[in-house]
Amino acid sequence: MKPTLRWLGIALGFGLLLLAGFAVFVAARGVPHYAVPVVAAPTLTNTPAQVELGEHLVRASCAECHLNKQTNRLSGHQLLDTPTEFGALYSSNITQSQQHGIGAWTDAEIAVLLRTGVGRDGRYRLIMPHYTYLSDDDLAAILTFLHSDRPWVRADPTPSRAQQPSFLLKALTNTVMKPTPLLASTARPVAASSPVAYGRYLVVGRYLCYECHSKDFKSNNALEPEKSAGYLGGGNLLLDQQGQPIRSANITGTGIGGWSPAQLAATLRFGQGPHGPVRYPMPKYSAMTDAEVQAIYAYLQSVPRLPAVK
Repeated sequence: MKPTLRWLGIALGFGLLLLAGFAVFVAARGVPHYAVPVVAAPTLTNTPAQVELGEHLVRASCAECHLNKQTNRLSGHQLLDTPTEFGALYSSNITQSQQHGIGAWTDAEIAVLLRTGVGRDGRYRLIMPHYTYLSDDDLAAILTFLHSDRPWVRADPTPSRAQQPSFLLKALTNTVMKPTPLLASTARPVAASSPVAYGRYLVVGRYLCYECHSKDFKSNNALEPEKSAGYLGGGNLLLDQQGQPIRSANITGTGIGGWSPAQLAATLRFGQGPHGPVRYPMPKYSAMTDAEVQAIYAYLQSVPRLPAVK
């Protein structure tokens, strides 16, 4: 018995030593930096249609975090709906300011950030979606809007706040939170005339619905979204505006199989579900088109049903 206890004590001591070493490493390294991938910037046509599409996409996917209500610019602010255990986190100024925004960034640098989560300085950006499957057309539209004369993106002198990540978040960025590799081939647009395929693109590429509506952010698979644990089955732990926990909804046929396209449209556009108002942090996609709603509806009806989360 005594030799067994002695070996257990040695193993425990060795484990504690490794844990202490990891803690020192994380504290010293902080949030990691990576080599910045090299990509070709998409072609911008700068047409009114491209600007309008870009505004539509930015309004749906970027404004929730980056729009500062005091400046009415995409100048960033503190993110109050992230777990308090992650520390104090802030969205960045993404206006055309050369000093405080992204006015000095190249289109290729912005493209890398959106697709991988790695900034021009190599720093991994915290709590930022990675638009791995975003088509080049959509990416070009976003860039065109960011270069436009629309009020949201005009240069604003608000400095971007430095992140204050907790030790937990630093540890996660050194283990499970990583940049997303670039796809081997260029992302191509999907025709709206193929509703199921177009709906899949909207769910995994344009709006990233699967990220919140699958089981857990940590088990999401950015390169193969359908292999994410509990794909679209809900249960992901989020926070409402009061900081209270809320689980994401099951949006497979189990959860919305009996809904009509009109009910889905009301939910997505106005936050009014068949059983009452949709709770934060579910955004309202007020500019979503009929074609987008119909395609998302068709795709969600086609995915495998998963049991309701208890």
